[in-house]
Amino acid sequence: MNIRSLLLGSAAAASVLLGAAAVQAQAPAPGQTPPVGSDVRSTLSPGLHDAGQAASNLTLEHSVRPAPGFFDPEAIFAPPTREEAEAARARAAAVAAGTAEPLPPRKYSPLALANSDLAISNGRLFVGNFNGFNAYDVSGDGPPELVLSVVCPGGQGDVSVHGNLLFMSVEQNRARLDCGVRDAEGEVNAERFRGVRIFDISDLGAPRQIAAVQTCRGSHTHTLVPHPTDKNVLYIYNSATSGVRKSEELSICQDGQPADNPETALYSIDVIKVPLDAPEQAAIVNRPRIFADRETGAVAGLWKGGRLGVASQNSGQTNHCHDITVYPEIGMAAGACSGNGILLDISDPENPSRVSELFDPDMAYWHSATFNTTGDKVLFTDECGGTSARCRTEDPHTWGADLIAAIEDGRLVGKSFFKLPAAQTSSENCVAHNGNLVPVPGRDLMVQAWYQGGISIIDFTDPARPTEIAYFDRGPIDAERLMVGGHWSAYWFNGRIYASEIARGFDVLRLGPSEHLSAAEIAVAERVMAETINPQTQTRAVWEDHPDVATAYLDQLDRSNGVEAALAGRARTAVEQWRGGRVDRARAAALSQALGVVPENTPAADAARLKALSALFGRLGQSRG
Repeated sequence: MNIRSLLLGSAAAASVLLGAAAVQAQAPAPGQTPPVGSDVRSTLSPGLHDAGQAASNLTLEHSVRPAPGFFDPEAIFAPPTREEAEAARARAAAVAAGTAEPLPPRKYSPLALANSDLAISNGRLFVGNFNGFNAYDVSGDGPPELVLSVVCPGGQGDVSVHGNLLFMSVEQNRARLDCGVRDAEGEVNAERFRGVRIFDISDLGAPRQIAAVQTCRGSHTHTLVPHPTDKNVLYIYNSATSGVRKSEELSICQDGQPADNPETALYSIDVIKVPLDAPEQAAIVNRPRIFADRETGAVAGLWKGGRLGVASQNSGQTNHCHDITVYPEIGMAAGACSGNGILLDISDPENPSRVSELFDPDMAYWHSATFNTTGDKVLFTDECGGTSARCRTEDPHTWGADLIAAIEDGRLVGKSFFKLPAAQTSSENCVAHNGNLVPVPGRDLMVQAWYQGGISIIDFTDPARPTEIAYFDRGPIDAERLMVGGHWSAYWFNGRIYASEIARGFDVLRLGPSEHLSAAEIAVAERVMAETINPQTQTRAVWEDHPDVATAYLDQLDRSNGVEAALAGRARTAVEQWRGGRVDRARAAALSQALGVVPENTPAADAARLKALSALFGRLGQSRG
């Protein structure tokens, strides 16, 4: 029985009933996205700081342990086993019946000292943590140096930076307005804070919280959105995943389903406006209903949650987004919103509007999104099972994976799945998580974290045939018990990969050449320099005309047999002359013309490379000197 074919029919039929575009991702062809198998990563030795390591085309340059005050081995979270959960329920019942005493409170709440997401700005790496955040000097080639630690507990701790401002997501009920370490207790507490904190970090020796924007569901993640014309205005899209606060604590908050309460805080995101000349005045200016039915206006217009078919995932209800990735250069955003992936028009950033949505029964929880450079593909991740082991040999290769979608005529269309190809053990939490693009022209390459599955770089240039081209992995923290750790996020920035590790600190890695990636392609990526990188705020890479760029395109065309050998040889000769400081403008113009003649039936990626190379030689032919 071809379950996927059956689900495809069910998904298409259900679109009318569900009020969402149920678009099934195509099943991968044999050999394109194989089931999870085993390689050297599958048998690495365990350990906290001495686990076995495996790498392919990635070199670990620095491994930085957690900052003082941000690590305790007792704080590493071990999800309860089934037996432990049953015993806890029995104990709670006995306490309620008066036949047993409650156990003493745990020293740490789950993930109390866990590292979360990271941001980089002006040579400083900021690592979020459920207990606050830390900053490191990464401006040189030496080991990162700790320059700042801020204790401010409350989870999630994701950070982003704009100029001298640092923004921090806060979600948990225990968090306090004053960053105090004593929990804000009770159902209603005037000292509780859940939302987005804003710090002034102009003096790293004395950072100051200057604003704290309260929200109804806290802040799980947030996204910085620049105003398209006003440099004095910055927006924040706040994504919240937890329960709604009591209106007695925050008057704008109401709970419930929209059929019972049209003013519910569910089924919306928060748009926060930050006037950069007075950031202390930051405030919510809109809570748009981006999940509404287009015809009826009903705010609960997308996936209702549950299963679709006998073998599908139990998918989350679409009443919030986990991550929203904005791509300001194209005026679009991609939302990973629990039960759906969505596409947003953000040309008016204060009033984002949904233009397309995607559903797939193999996606349990749409977690994050990454555009390719040209903005015609989106890679969505599925955080199936959260901190569970989801990369075992018995786990379906479409669960807890990446779903790669194309944008065709403004619509999201699912194309394929990619999952970490190396099986991990039952004591390793492993699922698709955060990453960004490696800026190689002519290819769509993404570096991505998989928790204790490590770091993987995939090529999704052909959205139907994603492949892995590099990896780095460690063994489990513990061989017998699942202890939550691994890489939360992995981001390319100015020639290095920076990866936050939940329990172990963070890593700095460098990419090396291989049969999958040439030295010229890496050199081009390393020449792309940026001042800042923030999670979920995507910027377009720009490549200057350079011999390495031309060589990168030629390497790609040679690898795919996309150019006639004699023409490639002529082009390489011209590039070497260019590299040596001699430019034959007539030869360059002739090459531009020859490369611009794209043979019929040339694959789309090779056609784009030929056109880009032709344009590059055309500019070279018109250059002076």
